[in-house]
Amino acid sequence: MATAAALRRYRAFMSPPGTRPRYPYGDDCGCPGCSLRDVRHARDVLATVLRNPDPQDRAELARLLAVLDTRYRSRTLPDPHADPHQPWWHRRLPGCPFTQSGLV
Repeated sequence: MATAAALRRYRAFMSPPGTRPRYPYGDDCGCPGCSLRDVRHARDVLATVLRNPDPQDRAELARLLAVLDTRYRSRTLPDPHADPHQPWWHRRLPGCPFTQSGLV
């Protein structure tokens, strides 16, 4: 269930057409249902699932993520001030939640 929700969120973040940069953003809400609004958290969940001992499940998810990760890298910008110890998807320039939702 969490894997499917995280994958849907990751796909949705990359779904707007075009080449304009996308900016991941955090959510101030602490409830578990809102945590996946931050695409970086969704990718964290998927990284955890990749450690699944079932090789078939792991290989299928890895194939899906390879495509999405390539799009994520091409549509987001590196953050030169990011913590180098964080996973690469956390080292992208963050944005404001209002710009992502179309409210601004």
